[in-house]
Amino acid sequence: MHRKAHLPEKICPVCQRPFSWRRKWANCWEEVRYCSERCRHARHCSHQHNGEHV
Repeated sequence: MHRKAHLPEKICPVCQRPFSWRRKWANCWEEVRYCSERCRHARHCSHQHNGEHV
């Protein structure tokens, strides 16, 4: 039996990639919006993850 198959997912508004629930987000999953610190810091920037400016 694989227990991680049914974890909730969200889409990161910065990179548009899906990310799954993590134990460290158990108490604040409703407030989690970004998949990583990198995306959280890049939310106001207009650049891609590969470093190219648009």
